[in-house]
Amino acid sequence: MDNVSELKRRIEKREYRIAVIGLGYVGLPLALAFAEEGFPVSGLDKDLKKVKVLNEGKSYVDDIPSLEVEHALKKEFTATTRESEALAGADAVFVCVPTPLTQNREPDLSFVIAAGKSVARYLKLGELVVLVSTTYPGTTEEILLPLLQKGGRKVGMHFYLAFSPERVDPGNKAYGIRNTPKVVGGVTPACTELTAYLLSTIVERVVPVSSPRVAEMTKLLENTYRVVNISLVNELAQLSRRMKVNIWEVIEAASTKPYGFTPFYPGPGMGGHCIPIDPFYLSWKARAYDFNLRFVELAGEINDSMPYFVVDLVAEALNKEGKPLKGSRILVLGVSYKQDISDLRESPALKIIPLLKEREAQVKYCDPLVPSLEIEDQTMSSLSLSEKPWKNADCVLLLTAHRAFPYPEIARESKLIVDTRNAFRGLEGNIWRL
Repeated sequence: MDNVSELKRRIEKREYRIAVIGLGYVGLPLALAFAEEGFPVSGLDKDLKKVKVLNEGKSYVDDIPSLEVEHALKKEFTATTRESEALAGADAVFVCVPTPLTQNREPDLSFVIAAGKSVARYLKLGELVVLVSTTYPGTTEEILLPLLQKGGRKVGMHFYLAFSPERVDPGNKAYGIRNTPKVVGGVTPACTELTAYLLSTIVERVVPVSSPRVAEMTKLLENTYRVVNISLVNELAQLSRRMKVNIWEVIEAASTKPYGFTPFYPGPGMGGHCIPIDPFYLSWKARAYDFNLRFVELAGEINDSMPYFVVDLVAEALNKEGKPLKGSRILVLGVSYKQDISDLRESPALKIIPLLKEREAQVKYCDPLVPSLEIEDQTMSSLSLSEKPWKNADCVLLLTAHRAFPYPEIARESKLIVDTRNAFRGLEGNIWRL
């Protein structure tokens, strides 16, 4: 029996120990899915608070109820901050760490490198290592592979290495980890085969590709596609205001075409852990090949301009009411980057609120999912919905369309509304739309 066949047998019998590095929006669902299928799972995270919360049977991720964590703990799931507890004896390690950008919009792979060094310290014969974090094509083979091959170890013989990009859409009730296809690209055919077999225990469909580079590029294509199309509608939204055309009505009408059109919607800017960041990994890597990704760079410029456009729109709307932006009471409704989740990563609100304050507006916010947030080293606390804070505002600025907001009531009782999400569609009132 060859090595892969023996490892498959151990997977089938659930004698295969899983370690997940990074217990965030990507790593935690993955760890819990394996635990649910009967695998012993160790989750590794540097955040002591997160580990403590998980080991108490609680969840800090919007899409994961605490009941799932409790259930996993009753099986063989544990969370730890200690590398040795998670990695020593692991048969497979999934690396789900952050891959942010530097201030110069260059890839910051420090978390991936640190994880790779940790895995290398405990790497045993036959171990599988899977990079899940989004990154540029070449990372798996150029960064992780050399770290793991030290000491004469050979990939596909002594250990296995693959890339399988995350596909997580926070707040999406229709698609989760099990029914979202998983792309897999191994360094060798055996690496692909083993990774695909393991993932097939928790995912309905696995899509093998020819190499890690193809898998890495696949993820970046998915997100670049969204960035470019979002930037297109954001630019058209700005043009439509000048032309006195309702861009939301235009998109709705165009969406009736049964082929050749996919609707994207404008907004106050891009947020989240993928869309504002991932395409610039590809743009950075392209420069190494003397190639300029003009669509990505232009899309970034357009989307970066949206917070400024929104602030100017608020100023224009107030001016029509005979009020300057300076000194006006602005209530921001929703500060997370997406509807019905608490995630603040790259949220447009984190840019728009400081811009409003720079122009000396009096800014408060209301978001039932985000009780507090840090803005320029100052802590802001959310106003309660029960206070009806819109009544006292000179302008209500809707940035995130949470379902918890009583839109008809806000429309009736507010002096002025600037709606960047078309949340007040069909309602009467003094409403300015993006």
